[in-house]
Amino acid sequence: MKRKLIGALAAATALIAALSGPSNAQVAASTAELTPAAIDAYLGKVMEATALPGISVVVTHNDRVIHAAGYGQGSDGKPVTADTPMRVASLSKSFTAMAVLTLVDAGKIQLDEPVAEQLPGFRMADPRATTITVRQLLNQTSGLSDTTLDIGALEETTSLTQYVDRLKTGTLATDPGTRWAYCNVNYDLAARLVEVAGGQSFDDYLKQHVFTPLGMTHSALRQEAVRPSDGYNSVFGAWMARPELPGFLDGSGSGGVITTAADMGAWLVSQNGKGTQLVEPQSLRTMHSPSKVSDYGMGWSLDDDTKLLVHSGNLFTYTAVEAISPETGYGFAVMTNSAALTDDTYTVATGLFAMAEGRTPEVPGGERQTFELVLGLIGLAAVGLGIVGVARSRRWAAGRAGRPGWRVASRMVPVLLPVAVLAAYPDLISFISNGRTVTWAQLTYFPVPLTITLTVAALAGAATAVMRLIRLRSIRSSR
Repeated sequence: MKRKLIGALAAATALIAALSGPSNAQVAASTAELTPAAIDAYLGKVMEATALPGISVVVTHNDRVIHAAGYGQGSDGKPVTADTPMRVASLSKSFTAMAVLTLVDAGKIQLDEPVAEQLPGFRMADPRATTITVRQLLNQTSGLSDTTLDIGALEETTSLTQYVDRLKTGTLATDPGTRWAYCNVNYDLAARLVEVAGGQSFDDYLKQHVFTPLGMTHSALRQEAVRPSDGYNSVFGAWMARPELPGFLDGSGSGGVITTAADMGAWLVSQNGKGTQLVEPQSLRTMHSPSKVSDYGMGWSLDDDTKLLVHSGNLFTYTAVEAISPETGYGFAVMTNSAALTDDTYTVATGLFAMAEGRTPEVPGGERQTFELVLGLIGLAAVGLGIVGVARSRRWAAGRAGRPGWRVASRMVPVLLPVAVLAAYPDLISFISNGRTVTWAQLTYFPVPLTITLTVAALAGAATAVMRLIRLRSIRSSR
């Protein structure tokens, strides 16, 4: 899942954060020069403050890798190193965009021509889909949206060909080119286009035309080739190892790449226009340039505050972020083998950038623990209130036995409100995630502390309501 869902769930607990107050720590940069020792010292503080299971980081400058390293350990018990395979989720989009642009440079894909004319089999129920261009796919301005597509059916597919075929009943949310909407379908379509134009499977194309030329020998699109260990979810402060949720991970152009910090170093150098170049300079600029309706380019987005080009990636047990500064030549990638209600990768990346500029970096830490502590306390309070509600249900019923039904029902609303919230939970999270499809299975992964708290509150409310009704019926029938 992407950063938008994590942000939405964080927003759902914003009141909790406000009650607990800020807990960010800072550490002074020991030198304006970004050295391996300074990076290690900073990451040591990050690991101590966040208690993350494992994290891998690479920092580049112009044509060299300053430092690539890992910290902590994986669920397999092995130390995390610069060569530890990590799922990088939506960072994959920048690799997919690069694959497309190599074919644009070769004249095999036309960036501003309709996808339907270049991809046999791509049809949708919406006639507007015939005008979607390749550029609009990569800019995420195609009109494709989770709100008008059967995402569940798409995630059940086992090939990009089958994936494209299942789009035939879908419609668009907006006219192509008019609005930006983050939708993985854009990049899975682009991956299938690479297969057709490139004449080979998407994973083979990436390996031959992107990974191998850059020397990314420990990167792949399928876990059979490079197998990462299970990632972690945080459950009320404790890390639990869990297998990643299935859902078209293998072969996916939107989120399938598995790579390492060492390999990401070569990628960042190339993205900053140094070292081995896979496309023409103009094509690289095209990748990095915002569209007419958004600050999103092609697998990269401009951060207005830092002026970094960035892309984050969030699965259900892994998180990552990549960032480059074309102005200074720096590049950063931060990857963790965990996912929680808070995501520290971006703060770490911008902290490293601050160090590169001689500024004091922020050390993330405490937010996850604080969120989950308060959620746990709310859950315990709900249990207590549920016990009290059940224990006092006879007294409550006795005081309302003679009242009309509508008045009794109105008094039940407060205890049944958590039940209503839980019933609508996936839809509520989907709504605040700008229409991204969210399932119950997904809500049992990194949002699990919030899910547990809501479930406990709903059960407490339901138990109270049921016992009140039983007592009320008993009293009325005895009169």
